[in-house]
Amino acid sequence: MPVNAAAKTKKRLPLGMRNSLIGISFILPNFIGFFIFILIPVCFSFVLSVMKWDGFNEMTFIGLDNFRAIFGQSAFRNSLARTLTFTAVTVAITTFAALGLAVLLNKKILFKGIFRSSIFFPYIASMVSIAVVWRLMFMRNFGPINEFLRFMGVSDPPGWIATTQWALPAVMIVYIWKFMGYYMIVYLAALQDIPVELREAASIDGASGFQFFWRVAAPMLKHATFFVVMMLMINSFKSFDLIFAMTEGGPGQSTTLLSLYIYNRAFIAFDYGQTSAAALILFAIIAAATILQLRVERKMSL
Repeated sequence: MPVNAAAKTKKRLPLGMRNSLIGISFILPNFIGFFIFILIPVCFSFVLSVMKWDGFNEMTFIGLDNFRAIFGQSAFRNSLARTLTFTAVTVAITTFAALGLAVLLNKKILFKGIFRSSIFFPYIASMVSIAVVWRLMFMRNFGPINEFLRFMGVSDPPGWIATTQWALPAVMIVYIWKFMGYYMIVYLAALQDIPVELREAASIDGASGFQFFWRVAAPMLKHATFFVVMMLMINSFKSFDLIFAMTEGGPGQSTTLLSLYIYNRAFIAFDYGQTSAAALILFAIIAAATILQLRVERKMSL
């Protein structure tokens, strides 16, 4: 009897509805996780940005005072300036490095697969282990990098993460090294999507390799470049784990980016109102930059 009832129910449901229910059952767990762990906290941060709350006492509405307070802090302004610098440098260098590696490894060379794998490996490696290894490599007195520089004749090599002058460049080097392999793969896919006929036609017309790349390949890579720049920009603005594991924002505040400033306001100062205000400012910066890139990309596609 239950079997017949199930068969009748199955017959009553149209095929399209059954397919829709199956699709919903696949995406529902992810949507529930997004709703609980992302959407609700984001909406709550809008509320907290106009409140004074330390996590223990009662919330107090203070309007836009949190935004005025953080803009009046030199720590916030400096962390914002460092974030913009970090993003501009890492996005530009990582993009060019990834493109250059993709062009080189797109040619017929020996051990091409080994080179590709070795360059891509840092992307899948643990961020904490990478930070620990690079901390040892950047040691001032016994680190391999400074030992190599002394061997090359540099009598007084940089202090790297032990100095305020070189700590942020050291983090940038590690960040670029870690992520350029992934975006190299993106560019490789785009380069291999260029029709072979265009290469043959360019060679018949006497175009050099640089002329082919500049006149033919580069315009066809603009969509890949847009994707690379946009993803790098978003990830650079949100960069936290590498910096926290390598320097914890130091020495002093020399590597405290906006993401680490937000962490400190939340879990050290316990000022969740200013934390939410700073997080919304970071969100607004990323959203504005993304919208600007989308508009530029749309105009370039016309």
